[in-house]
Amino acid sequence: MAKHGKKYRAVKARVEAKVYELADAIRFLKENRVARFDETAEMAFRLGLDPKKTDQSVRGTVSLPHGTGKTVRVLVFATGAAADAARAAGADHVGGDELVERVRGGWTDFDVAIATPDAMKEVRKLGKVLGPRGLMPNPKTGTVTDDTAAAVRASKAGRVEFRMDRNGNVQVPFGKMSFDLTQLVDNAQVVIQAVLAARPPAAKGAYIRRCTVSSTMGVGLAVALRE
Repeated sequence: MAKHGKKYRAVKARVEAKVYELADAIRFLKENRVARFDETAEMAFRLGLDPKKTDQSVRGTVSLPHGTGKTVRVLVFATGAAADAARAAGADHVGGDELVERVRGGWTDFDVAIATPDAMKEVRKLGKVLGPRGLMPNPKTGTVTDDTAAAVRASKAGRVEFRMDRNGNVQVPFGKMSFDLTQLVDNAQVVIQAVLAARPPAAKGAYIRRCTVSSTMGVGLAVALRE
């Protein structure tokens, strides 16, 4: 495990042993930046679910009101009118079988993959490439649709996907540390509500056990949730 630098340790020493209010935690991160680049603001949830049970899985999308602060590269598996609509909406890569073959070969130079229902017959065969990277189109997240234009615009505007990992955690980026405090708080509150709304019916007891905010290279701060 890599050792943290002097600046990180100095910031860590200023963290109080308490649960922070959301705005106070984000303000602390903004005022105590560790890296020189524009770090991503991230939120992590420790869920009280059993990842091994399929009826306790968590997955969804959330549209950040102030965007993600990054350029999102969108790929669309489609042909005909749906392909034309995707291109017009600003998709970076659009195609059918030829694009499937390119991805099958290991190419994944994109952030979001969208597909029409018709295209999914071939796209499903890309599970070994797209699955591990969280790029497989899914109806639940709005990335399998005939309305490719709307899906492309939503992805470009700041829609992010989240899902629980094998350890029962969910991590969601919610902007850049250069954003105004109000923008980051707005984005974070929308993320919290989206994760709360994704609670599976089979969940029992405490759903969110812990929530923390951090930056790419910064410390993590526990935050209080207002459900």
